[in-house]
Amino acid sequence: MTAVQSMTGFASAARSVGGLEIACDIRSVNNKGLDIRLRLPAGLEALEPPIKKLVGEHVARGSIQITVTARMAAEETAAGIDEVRFRALAEAATRLARECSVNPPTADGLLAVRGMVMADEPDGRVDPESAGDTCMETVREALAGLVEARSHEGEALRKVLSAHVSEIARLTGLAESDPSSQPDAIHARLGEQVGRLLEASASFDEARLHAEAALLATKADIREEIDRLKAHVDAARALLAGGGAIGRKLDFLAQEFNRETNTICSKSASSALTAIGLELKSAIEQFREQVQNLQ
Repeated sequence: MTAVQSMTGFASAARSVGGLEIACDIRSVNNKGLDIRLRLPAGLEALEPPIKKLVGEHVARGSIQITVTARMAAEETAAGIDEVRFRALAEAATRLARECSVNPPTADGLLAVRGMVMADEPDGRVDPESAGDTCMETVREALAGLVEARSHEGEALRKVLSAHVSEIARLTGLAESDPSSQPDAIHARLGEQVGRLLEASASFDEARLHAEAALLATKADIREEIDRLKAHVDAARALLAGGGAIGRKLDFLAQEFNRETNTICSKSASSALTAIGLELKSAIEQFREQVQNLQ
């Protein structure tokens, strides 16, 4: 049985190379197709095509946001203080504090000013020769985590959808066994109506009335709709059992479920059958809503 994936999930991974820490965050949300958005550090832009190809090999649908960052490890970063700026700011702040009768500035407060402490960071570009392979390995690890997360949620969705399909099957059986939907009951009901019309007026053409009644009986028969609903239930169960990227196919089946149920409701000649049809529509809508989360 192939895993069923949800379209939502998150994963991250991190690796180091030559004092450079590379991290990758991947998040996925629902989307009609596969939309991959990628942010890479300067210098690694050439990795965009292979990364998108890699994602496409493991994910069929969803909006995928991938963010890759690179920074020097803490032990590789030397920090210093901009002393000229510190002295100038200290003098100005002390003078203003005295003029405004407020507490003078503290060293900690001045050091917290943005840009006061300088770190020897890389120039913003990453060397593709030294970091390219590590970046791909990091993305591959994060992608594996995303697929695992989506598969875990997908398995939970499979169980929920199977329960909805079972409910649709149960209600289909109730509609099939409803007395008002039986061919004999339909013919008897229309026969009574023809009899009342003939009693009310002798001008009606009896043969024509019976022909019209036979046509109405055919239109009121829901056996075809019941048979198609059963077939759709079997198809949905087969898809859920087979797994894979089945979201679009199940969404199509949800539309077909709804189409047949609408026809049953329009043909209904009893409040009991109409009530069953409305329950069917509710179960189908719940099924359809959950299908939207499936790859």
